[in-house]
Amino acid sequence: MSWLDKIGSKVFPLASDEKRAETRRKAEELARSHQWLAQIIAHHKAIEQCFADALAATDADSRRHAIKALARLNTGHSIAEEVTVYPALVAHNGMIGGKVQAALAYEEQQMTKIQQAMLEQLDPMSEEWRAKLEHIQSAVQQHVFEEESHRFAELAEALSPAEAARLSRRYAEEFERYGADGTSEEASAPLQMAAQESDAGSSASHSGT
Repeated sequence: MSWLDKIGSKVFPLASDEKRAETRRKAEELARSHQWLAQIIAHHKAIEQCFADALAATDADSRRHAIKALARLNTGHSIAEEVTVYPALVAHNGMIGGKVQAALAYEEQQMTKIQQAMLEQLDPMSEEWRAKLEHIQSAVQQHVFEEESHRFAELAEALSPAEAARLSRRYAEEFERYGADGTSEEASAPLQMAAQESDAGSSASHSGT
């Protein structure tokens, strides 16, 4: 049974909305001094918006359009993580612990891509399509929670300033290579919204100090 299927069958309990919101708040505070993490959180928010757009769409063309935007953004984001952040997890968590964390995260993302491909074969106006999309959404929410709550939070604490700066640069480069071109139309709007929200949250945090 894949990780995604375990989530769907509730072998692993999903984090509550409240728990995910608290984790996001703490991750955003940490991201103020880690640009690579700020980029990732902005992409997480953009992916969440793509799910919301797909579920809110009321006709077949709009749903297909939203799913293409989701797949394009998620692919660029996941590849950027896999070639920059996951190696850092191995380097800073030991060859055993780090490899386990990276392998789990990698499996989660690959199963999501497989499920997204299966979604494209379904009638976008069917109940089966909505059920599968919600299934994928739940799995992605848990994946994001695991990253923001401990995988990436612990990595941020372990990185030196030089390592953090390099990771920020490399993540941006890889997302530009694999994801930015694809976000020019469909995914650029939610990505910009997420970045603006992150900026607003950062400004509010500074003004409150």
